[in-house]
Order: sequence, then C-alpha cells, then structure tokens
Amino acid sequence: MHISKKSSTFAAEMQQVRAKKALGQHFLTDLNIAQRIADTISSGRVLEIGPGMGVLTQFLLRNPNIDLTAVELDHESVTYLQEWYPELHLVEGDFLKMDLSTLYPDGEFNVIGNYPYNISSQIFFKLLEYKDRVPVCSGMLQKEVAERLASQPGKKAYGILSVLLQAWYDIEYLFTVDEYVFNPPPKVKSAVIRLRRNSRTQLGCNETLFKTVVKTAFNQRRKQMRNSLQQLAGKGNPILEANIFTRRPEQLHVDEFVELTKMLEKCQN
Repeated sequence: MHISKKSSTFAAEMQQVRAKKALGQHFLTDLNIAQRIADTISSGRVLEIGPGMGVLTQFLLRNPNIDLTAVELDHESVTYLQEWYPELHLVEGDFLKMDLSTLYPDGEFNVIGNYPYNISSQIFFKLLEYKDRVPVCSGMLQKEVAERLASQPGKKAYGILSVLLQAWYDIEYLFTVDEYVFNPPPKVKSAVIRLRRNSRTQLGCNETLFKTVVKTAFNQRRKQMRNSLQQLAGKGNPILEANIFTRRPEQLHVDEFVELTKMLEKCQN
C-alpha cells in the first residue's frame, strides 16, 4: 500500500517532538515502511517498545486482532502520543528496567518496535528472559546488529547474540531500510527482522553455563577454544585435547555449543 500524501503530513507533524541523541532517537517518516513493519505481527497481545511519535503505532492500532501496549521513556513523546493516540495503552518508563510480568502476569505476548540503536542489543538480551512467553519479536534496528542476529556460523557477523537467540528463535532478515527515511537521518542503514520461537523447550545442558561458554568463547573469538575456555575446563585438563576445542567460536552451530557446554559441565562436577 502506497501512502505518499499521508507520509508528507506525518513528516510535518514530526516537528513537534525533538529527536534526542542520548536516547538513540531517529524517527521513521516513511509510512509505507511503517506499514510493512506492522504487518510482521498479525495478531495477539503486542508490546511496542519506543513508539516515539506513533508512526508504527498507528498501524498496529488499526489492526482489530492486536491488543497493543506501548512503553516509552521519553516524556515529550509520551505527551505527544497521549494527544494523538488517546486510545493507546501507554506506559511511561524504561523498558530495560521493567518487570514485564507486571504488564503481562500470564500468557504470551509479542514484541515489536523501531528499536533505539544505542540499546538494541540490550533489548534482545532482555527478550531472552521471556523467551517462553514471546512467540514473535520483530522490528527495525541498525543493519549491522540485524545481520549479527541472523548470521550463520562461519560469517564475520556471527557472535554472542547470534548463538543465544538462535538457540530459541528462528530469525529472518526481512529487508534493508535506507537512511533518508528517518528524521534525523542516521549515519548507518537499518534493517527489519523477525524472530519466531522455535520448537526447542530446553537446551539439554546447564543454561547458565551455556551462556558463560558462548560469551567467554566470543570474547576471544580469534583464539582456539582450548585457549579461551581453559579457565572453565581447568588448566591442563585432557578434555581440551578434544577436536572441538581446536576450533574457533564462529565455526560452531548452536547444537555444538550445547555439546561443548555438556563437556565442560562434567569438568565442574
């Protein structure tokens, strides 16, 4: 659906809220892209993070199958949203500090947003805390971060978030967004992704240790894992002679990290 006239009207309205660099705000002005992002989630309870001035919010509100709640930290944006979208269930606060179980005491909820660049990774780390309750998470973020989340083993972008998220979600890189559709334009391109909860119910290993193994390995990603993980296995442990420890972290799939964690778990018992 093409929306050129409305897009220019929205761009004029946008002057009412000042984008704040400290909050990583870059307001999307292209309503066609906003519609495409909104379409990534079709129904259910939806939590929108950082609605700003409602460019995405307006399309979510129009969907009768969506029960929308939005969380916004910027008070100026909150005032704007309350004026333009009085029907919106809006919570003023910092998403990263929220206990989402107070918003949703039970059941599933989806997550969407035009995520602030400066906290997008933190948002996805927090998502993992609610992985059994969030079947779908989609939205726009910096292109490099989107590539990291969706990257496969063997790629330069493959890293900590790739493994931790792909353990629980199937991740789609949907499309790239150019700089000029934002106010102010960011210095980087953006991308829209969608995460869908996979069928995995448990890792089959100690989940806390799994996270430690992944983070420790990638913190020294150029080293073979017999060096980076030596502190977890114990210096001189013969397990470090196993073939998997001669590889580098970007070469391992999620299931291989699970197996690696099982091996290290035995060392700590």
